[in-house]
Amino acid sequence: MKRYFSRRDGEFRAACAGVNEELEEHLQAINENTSEIAQNHEYLCALEAKMDKLAERLDHMQLFMGQFGYGDAQRQFTVRPLSTEEKRVFVAIYASEDAKGHVTYADISKALLMDIQLVSGYVASLIEKGVPVVKRYVNDIAYLRLDQHFKQLQAKENLLCIDKAQKQLVQF
Repeated sequence: MKRYFSRRDGEFRAACAGVNEELEEHLQAINENTSEIAQNHEYLCALEAKMDKLAERLDHMQLFMGQFGYGDAQRQFTVRPLSTEEKRVFVAIYASEDAKGHVTYADISKALLMDIQLVSGYVASLIEKGVPVVKRYVNDIAYLRLDQHFKQLQAKENLLCIDKAQKQLVQF
């Protein structure tokens, strides 16, 4: 019995060495894939930054063209009626944007004492109903603002029928 196992010991060690080599190859492949994924992530971040710069340049060009009567200055907005909560979220975006420029879901959530998920849902609902909310993502954080032409029309013509009592509900 002892001789049998001693002969098999060499075969067993060879089999273990083969398995060990295969595991080392798998480990090396995983490490290579991990570095490739990291490089792809860096590339995507750089690409996103370039796209943001391009979008900013296009915005500047639109503003410049709008000064001379070109572009979308004559747009008409068709907005379906909003619920009371949607109006509160709109007023929060409208007022916070004046103070900060861009607004995050967290800013609105804090101002309205409302859960961020609810705020996100109400913003999506505003967009579905035709309110031109512009979203820009930076480092996976959504920054919101209103279309400037729409904002001016809202101030002049009160397209969303927001009364002064609703404006006072949102304190900043």
